Amino acid sequence: MALLVVLQTTFLLALLSLRTYQSEVLSEPLPVTPDSLTVSISSTHQRLHLQWNVHNLPYREFKMIFQIEISRINTSNVIWVENYSTTVRRTRTLHWSWESELPLECAIHFVRIRGVVDDAKIPKPRFWSHWSSWEKVDVRSSLGEDPLSVFPKDKLVEEGSNVTICYVSRSHQNNISCFLDGVQIHGDQLDPNVCAFTLNNVPFVRETGTNFHCEMNQGEVPKGIVLFVSKVLEEPKDFSCETQDFRALNCTWDPGSDTGLTKHPSQSYTLFESFSGKKTLCKHKNWCNWQVTQHSQEVYNFTLVAENYLRKRSVNTVFTLAHQVRPMNPFNVSFKNVHATEATMTWKAHSIGNNFTLLCQVELNSEGKVIQQHNVSVKVNGEYLLSELKPDTKYVTRVRCANANHFWKWSEWIGQNLITSEAAPSEAPDVWREVKSVPGCRTVTLFWKPLSKWHANGKILFYNVVIENLGEPSKLKLLSIPAPANGTELTLDQGSYQIHITANNSVGTSPASVIVIPGDLGNKEVEEERVKGTEDGFSLSWKPQSGDVVGYLVEWCDHPRDPLCDLQWENLGPNTTSTIISSDAFRPGVRYNFRVYGISTERIAYLLEKKTGYSQELAPSVSPRVLLSNLTSHSFILSWKDHATESQPGFIQGYHVYMKSKAKQCHPGFEKAVLSDDSVCCKYRVSDPEQKTLVMDNLQPESSYEFLVTPYTSVGEGPHGAFTKVTTPGEYCEFFNLHTDAVPTPSDFLHFIHHGHLLFKKPVENPHLTIMKVSDCIPDAIEVVNKPEGSKMQFLGTRKSLTESELTKPACFYLFPTESYLGPGPRICFENFTYNQAASESDCCGHVTVPPTAPSQLGLLTSPENLLKALEKNYMNSLEEIPAGETCLNYVSQLASPMSGDKESLLTNPPLPAVCSEYKMQMAVPLGLASSPSSENSSVSSITLLDQGEHHG
Repeated sequence: MALLVVLQTTFLLALLSLRTYQSEVLSEPLPVTPDSLTVSISSTHQRLHLQWNVHNLPYREFKMIFQIEISRINTSNVIWVENYSTTVRRTRTLHWSWESELPLECAIHFVRIRGVVDDAKIPKPRFWSHWSSWEKVDVRSSLGEDPLSVFPKDKLVEEGSNVTICYVSRSHQNNISCFLDGVQIHGDQLDPNVCAFTLNNVPFVRETGTNFHCEMNQGEVPKGIVLFVSKVLEEPKDFSCETQDFRALNCTWDPGSDTGLTKHPSQSYTLFESFSGKKTLCKHKNWCNWQVTQHSQEVYNFTLVAENYLRKRSVNTVFTLAHQVRPMNPFNVSFKNVHATEATMTWKAHSIGNNFTLLCQVELNSEGKVIQQHNVSVKVNGEYLLSELKPDTKYVTRVRCANANHFWKWSEWIGQNLITSEAAPSEAPDVWREVKSVPGCRTVTLFWKPLSKWHANGKILFYNVVIENLGEPSKLKLLSIPAPANGTELTLDQGSYQIHITANNSVGTSPASVIVIPGDLGNKEVEEERVKGTEDGFSLSWKPQSGDVVGYLVEWCDHPRDPLCDLQWENLGPNTTSTIISSDAFRPGVRYNFRVYGISTERIAYLLEKKTGYSQELAPSVSPRVLLSNLTSHSFILSWKDHATESQPGFIQGYHVYMKSKAKQCHPGFEKAVLSDDSVCCKYRVSDPEQKTLVMDNLQPESSYEFLVTPYTSVGEGPHGAFTKVTTPGEYCEFFNLHTDAVPTPSDFLHFIHHGHLLFKKPVENPHLTIMKVSDCIPDAIEVVNKPEGSKMQFLGTRKSLTESELTKPACFYLFPTESYLGPGPRICFENFTYNQAASESDCCGHVTVPPTAPSQLGLLTSPENLLKALEKNYMNSLEEIPAGETCLNYVSQLASPMSGDKESLLTNPPLPAVCSEYKMQMAVPLGLASSPSSENSSVSSITLLDQGEHHG
């Protein structure tokens, strides 16, 4: 026993001594410096791979931290420091890798490493080991003898990454240019032979990659690379699995963007089930099948992994198989017992087991809209009665099914078309009439609108029109009008008639529309009211009618300017007193007329109101044709009475009258206006659209004026065309009306010509002279003629004659006898062949009445001057015998320029005048001063113009 105690004590002392020794040893720094460091490169991935060992470990394994430094170009340029933690084992070689953003070929790299113990078994303090020696990595030494190289080769990155590209040159030339997809870019010079280019956030351009190349000298072959930029690999979306028959699972997902490129395939997908430990490589990008074996598990846990060269993505789903059943599509959809308003739909479904019931949904569509939807529980055979259908209507029906026990998803829709049977039309045609009275009878045009599809209930074949004479009810007349006619014309007498119109299809007849044409239409005169249209149409309203009214009707024409105006109408109820009339045919600038009728209980229509308006008013497109009349030295009258306001593109609110004159001063009532050409004129506003005449007074004699008349609407005024020019005559060109009891001779009137003025001497009672300027008043020929029977008109020089029937208008100006004298008498003719007027449409010959006298002995001379001199002597005495105030002369001066030649040559051989159309009037004789033309018996039937030496008696 004592020996045992001694042995135990000795063992305990030895163990204590060993622990004391170990504690002393471990309290010192351990020699854990990494050694055997080697560095390899991967140019494809631009990576440095490090491996090293740690010897003299105090334990079999424990944790350490290794600090790694990487320098570029030289050891002092440290570009990367990283601490790497791992568990160290005595026999284990350690590995670490680093990816460089700069291609390794573009610079020399240096790597070193040191370590420190990081294990709880080793007490603190802990110290870093010594650094290993620098390991140099120089790839450029293996590049060969190419004068220019570009790196990295065939780099693959994701869209949005940052990429560094560099070139390495064997020469020190600085004339190297680099281009990215044809666009020159500039980089950073790392050393005389290396330049780096940093591309940030690179985009996906094309599947074939982005081109980068550099050129040293022009004409040399460029060096370059292709940078492959792929779409970012996305996490699969909407990942789910389902079964139709408990034999297979179909898993689907949304893959997102395809990351495939020309040299790099698209992402791949792997399906892994964790409970069974099985996995399968999917053959498709968005779905994968998984076989379900008999007596398999009820719950599945699937992981879907998406992977490409750059990264991986994964999603997971867990489900119970019986809860994710999507039945197969129904089949054999058909109909039975199809009628006008109902039909029975049948179909078949695939069974998913005796313990499962299917929920099927039936849907009825018409014209693209769902109008009915019903749910039906079925096992295999399905059936449903569709009701409340419309006759002769095409429907689209469809059905789909789902698991009724645990709803997951519907099957696909399976459809079938259905057409119901026809039925008799359900509504009477919408009918209207137009009545035109002619002597002894009336023409009645009937119009009707085609029934809508919902009311026709089938194809309309014909319309029956029954005409009943209310005076003789037993007499009926039947007309059958084949479809698709929409009206007919009837000829009726003055009696009252009742007309019935029905529409007919293959099944039956519609209710009848009744319209009554009374013997007396009794339409009273109704004042027309203006309405304003909008984009929505015309808003019409009318006063409600007292008494029995079964409704109202509004009629209008869609195309009022066409001979067939396309009559339209709208029927309204008895309690409606307003409506909005709209039509796609309405156009701006067109006036539309609306008539509102009341419909009595006897079905008689009577006119209530008239409306007229424009959907959009426009400015007038044409200006009126203006006539000028009553031209005097101080005034004239403008008139445009033929300007129709109804056909204008807007309601004419009035007229603007523009006038220009040299004075440039506006008369009272006018205001100054600036035209589009910046010219200034005077403007007068005629505010009454019915006023179509205007007296322009307070004018100056022998002055030129220009005028323009244009209408205006609420939108604007009409176009500004060319101004019309008019010149007022001198105030001394007067009209003389001669009234004497004795027959005067030419010497009674004409006195003499002196110094360019034609002088007339008036009676003794008024002895002063009236002076007329030669430029305005001297005629080219003057003749006093009698009325020989059957005489002809002969013109100077040509001797050409015109019969009396050919002389439709006087060819000159005459002094006629007074109105009281109906017999023949002398006339003085002022005739001018020098000037031409082709535009005058009215009588251009002025007439002055002259008392009758004995035949004149005066012959025509070859010039006016000679004629005046010859007349002077014989006429002076007679003038003094005429009473004061009754001697006057009508003269119309020349306005147009001579046609050709001079006056003397024209007098010798004058042109042939078109009767009266070769005169241009500058001054019209006021109507109040001129006497009426002489009667037929006293009119001149012919005129003879004689050469010098000839005499007319």
